[in-house]
Amino acid sequence: MQLFYNPLLDNSAKQFIFPPEESKHIVRVLRKSEGDIVHITNGKGYLFEAEILVPDQKKCKARIISEKKSIPKRYKLHMVVAPTKMNDRYEWFLEKATEIGVDEITPIICEHSKRKTVKMERMERVLQSAMKQSLQTVLPKLNPPISCKEFLENDTALGYRFIAHCQNEEKMELKRKVIADNDTTILIGPEGDFSKSEIDLAREKGYVPISLGANRLRTETAAIVACTTVAIINS
Repeated sequence: MQLFYNPLLDNSAKQFIFPPEESKHIVRVLRKSEGDIVHITNGKGYLFEAEILVPDQKKCKARIISEKKSIPKRYKLHMVVAPTKMNDRYEWFLEKATEIGVDEITPIICEHSKRKTVKMERMERVLQSAMKQSLQTVLPKLNPPISCKEFLENDTALGYRFIAHCQNEEKMELKRKVIADNDTTILIGPEGDFSKSEIDLAREKGYVPISLGANRLRTETAAIVACTTVAIINS
């Protein structure tokens, strides 16, 4: 199944016109014609089935013939992850986390961060592409980048809160701390790890230090291990 995405589509729509780029893809690449069926999501849990009425390469027109609302998950996973030095590594994390089933992502700028800026539009495109490729109907929420200190000082997260850092102290593995059907927020630091002041502030705000295993992991690897662990516990 080929899945298309349009955030403006809602369950009151009767007809739909694809934008030029997607119209061209549908007609020229997929070779869809009048009467063929296509699928669209609005990224908010709805899957629409539509019949092509006018297979125009610039304005492909379709009629909505059915809709289905996905069943919400019993938990939410919010990954708060420092940008990596190389953009492609962070994009890899975004892609895989979406495939696994993350609900919300916040890039945090830490004291030891080597990258202080992110390209929000590009990151949004990565999330959209991963959602469509994995045939999901919910687009993860991507928050603007924020400093670690500001995030923690204004944190209103519900559920369980964890921070994965590399400082030497006794920590339990994440898989032993996650409880199914509960919201979870996990902080992952940059290549240079969180600073002591950031770790101390996280503790004050109720974040529990956790381990992701015996090996030292790259930022994006640690984030994916955390996502996978939570997904498995909730499966």
